[in-house]
Amino acid sequence: MTTSVVTGGAGFLGSHLCEYLLGKGQRVICLDNLDTGTLENIEHLRDPLFDFRDADVSEFIDIAEPVDYVYQLASPASPIDYLRLPLQTLKVGSYGTHNALGLAKFKRARFLLASTSEVYGDPLEHPQKESYWGNVNPIGPRGVYDESKRYAEALTMAYHRQQGVDTCIARIFNTYGPRMRANDGRAVPTFIQQAMNNEPLTVFGDGSQTRSFCYVDDLIEGLYRLARHGVHEPVNLGNPSENTLSELAALVTETVGSSSVVTYHALPEDDPKVRQPDITRARELLGWAPVVPLREGMARTVDFERGRRQPDASDLGRV
Repeated sequence: MTTSVVTGGAGFLGSHLCEYLLGKGQRVICLDNLDTGTLENIEHLRDPLFDFRDADVSEFIDIAEPVDYVYQLASPASPIDYLRLPLQTLKVGSYGTHNALGLAKFKRARFLLASTSEVYGDPLEHPQKESYWGNVNPIGPRGVYDESKRYAEALTMAYHRQQGVDTCIARIFNTYGPRMRANDGRAVPTFIQQAMNNEPLTVFGDGSQTRSFCYVDDLIEGLYRLARHGVHEPVNLGNPSENTLSELAALVTETVGSSSVVTYHALPEDDPKVRQPDITRARELLGWAPVVPLREGMARTVDFERGRRQPDASDLGRV
């Protein structure tokens, strides 16, 4: 039986990956210290093949049994989180990745690093190809996340070249879907919560800055395919369809059926003006491209949030 270790497995992406791997009949060991992940994300994974362990991967990772795949997803991933936890973000990107790579080396497992489009910073190349080296401010407020991921990529390639570890790197672009934390500061969950409360939607900047939004099911399929491919160089995983934040706000308002209006606020320091992946490499190597349109994915996400707001049936009638 295939055994996969998923660090950060109780987070947004991690919980979806754990669920997907279980669906493939794999044994899944989920490691998370719950800094930003939650047990709520994995409470439905009541499967004898699922093993949750409360663990900080910045410390030594001790797993006795054989392991076939190590997915390093552990890290705060939203601006609110990594600005609140700057040192933890740097530690999990460095020590955490080092420990996860050490585990993969010891177990002779395939290693996947969940990197990010943030390694491109505020890009001067558009769309962004994997060959682009980026435009990152290493000492800006976002630097703790950007540079921790850039370091993690360098460490991953060093382990591959010098230690012979079988590694791959996914550069993940903006992803959305069920189980995003309502207060994590990213555009999709923030807009949805504001629209559901008929509050003004807060758009930073003039709304013309762009992002490319990939539905989580598509992204997880891409991670799975990448882990099973022999490529070692970074591969962009994201939706090449580009939208402005104003367009996103309008779509969320329409999907929710809200009367919310949009308000504009100052753009945060070093916030990227554009973000769009070139996924040629993913198409050619993995046969992968997103299939869920933004409108459909947004409807699924809004439905999930509505369901989360409904009281549990077991609580009905309680005083």
